[in-house]
Amino acid sequence: MGNRIPDEIVDQVQKSADIVEVIGDYVQLKKQGRNYFGLCPFHGENTPSFSVSPDKQIFHCFGCGAGGNVFSFLRQMEGYSFTESVSHLADKYQIDFPDDITINTASRPDSSGEQKMAEAHELLKKFYHHLLMNTKEGQDALDYLLSRGFTKELIDEFEIGYALDSWDFMTKFLAKRGFKEELMEKAGLLIRREDGSGYFDRFRNRIIFPIHDHHGAVAAFSGRALGDQQPKYMNSPETPLFHKSKLLYNFHKARLQIRKQERAVLFEGFADVISAVSSGVKESIATMGTSLTEEHAKILRRNVEEIILCYDSDSAGYEATLKAVDLLMKKDCKVRVAIIPDGLDPDDYVKRYGGEKFKNDIINASVTVMAFKMQFFRKGKNLSDEGDRLAYIKSVLKEISALSGSLEQEVYLKQLAAEFSLSQESLAEQLAVFSKQNGPGQNNRETQTRRAHITTKARQKRLRPAHENAERLLLAHMLRDRGVIKKVLDRIGFEFNLDEHRALAAYLYALYEEGAELTPQNAMSKLQDDTISQLLSDILMLQINQELSEAELSDYVKKVLNHRKWSMIKEKEQERAEAERQKDFLTAASLAQEIITLNRSLK
Repeated sequence: MGNRIPDEIVDQVQKSADIVEVIGDYVQLKKQGRNYFGLCPFHGENTPSFSVSPDKQIFHCFGCGAGGNVFSFLRQMEGYSFTESVSHLADKYQIDFPDDITINTASRPDSSGEQKMAEAHELLKKFYHHLLMNTKEGQDALDYLLSRGFTKELIDEFEIGYALDSWDFMTKFLAKRGFKEELMEKAGLLIRREDGSGYFDRFRNRIIFPIHDHHGAVAAFSGRALGDQQPKYMNSPETPLFHKSKLLYNFHKARLQIRKQERAVLFEGFADVISAVSSGVKESIATMGTSLTEEHAKILRRNVEEIILCYDSDSAGYEATLKAVDLLMKKDCKVRVAIIPDGLDPDDYVKRYGGEKFKNDIINASVTVMAFKMQFFRKGKNLSDEGDRLAYIKSVLKEISALSGSLEQEVYLKQLAAEFSLSQESLAEQLAVFSKQNGPGQNNRETQTRRAHITTKARQKRLRPAHENAERLLLAHMLRDRGVIKKVLDRIGFEFNLDEHRALAAYLYALYEEGAELTPQNAMSKLQDDTISQLLSDILMLQINQELSEAELSDYVKKVLNHRKWSMIKEKEQERAEAERQKDFLTAASLAQEIITLNRSLK
């Protein structure tokens, strides 16, 4: 681990690091009472059970049990070591970190290789941008972008660049700076020649768009061809840095705006995002050449509830919208759809009609999912024709029958009846037929499953054995009152029944002997075991009386010590029964006497 971080540095970092702010970079938190709540980033859930306490500077999930302080959050979220967690936060809060502390990342698979990959991406991003903005070789690319409505300010904001029309310029450029070609191929920057004689540049004569991960580091590139190259767009391949199923373009910049606007606008491509941002829609993000994935949906739901989908208006865009709607609604997102007219994609619409009209008439005029479907069903139909009209009404009724809420169904039935001068009763009869064919709504089944899961979790927590609850309450009082630690040490010592309780008690005994201050922050700061950190966060969340009476203390101690005796009695009863079966009556009698003695000690 290198040299040990001085305690005063750890304490300074922890006091400076606001756990709500740090976790807020990953999870949308809303204040409820004294604590903040959000969706847990460590397990899938649709109802917030993840709590952050600014007073105690700890987090705890009541669903999966994850918990700890700001350091253990980063360890669990990012895979950091304790030293890396402290170093990261010291840098974030501008605290001097000792130069002689070695941050050892060797335990991570290929961590040194990934670091070199990241350095190469950052270097190339800057060089590509320089070539575009400051060289004659990049002038044609710059002229093209300006002709497409890009401003120099927008080019700088998104750090757009240009890759030279050369087979090996970047290959040599990286090699001269000590980057190994084999590793750069793994990073997706170079391609090995078929004859094995060397490598060549992946991106040539292309406008380069950097792709950042959610922390703002460059993870990949996307290149748009300037000439007749195919494909028109080329993205970096999947690499240790770039996982397109988990990455959302522009998320690192849009995150704060998403929180501020309380919505995210999701596009299919980065060109649409850039146009949308130039139009004032700063909360814009996009998937990277792939359909929306469950991982994308989880990331979005942790940060915001409302998602506006703005996909292309053709058939493929419609199908992609429906798939995204289904995935997002399963995560309990509120989904709306921004509809692009005239068969245009978002980027083309902005170029034709301008950013202000795009923001006001498209994004801010987004509609419900049902309204979007109804509008799509109208395409290609002449509603003056009886056949087309009936086909449209049936299509809409089928969609209404799939809605889980009776109120929603009634709203759209009334709308349909008024539009075509039909009786609501006749539409309701046909709706009942479709509803019967569909069977119980999927949404209802999923809701019941979630409720059953939550009920089961709650029941499991209520059914903790008496001795376990007693140990937890003793530990909670020990964390609040140094005097209780001495009493528990004298009466129970290390005789806790659960291993993790015994470990936490031993830790508190040590802090007591050191004379350390027993605040939640101090107790948590020196723990590097995530299991004990989680237990400690759970214990700190317990509601207990301000003072522990002698009667209450004696009752807890009795339950803890008696449980071990009950366990011994059960074991000896089994041994006695076995001795009797073996006709070893002398041993059986001796065991019976031991059982009597143990039973008497319980009183």
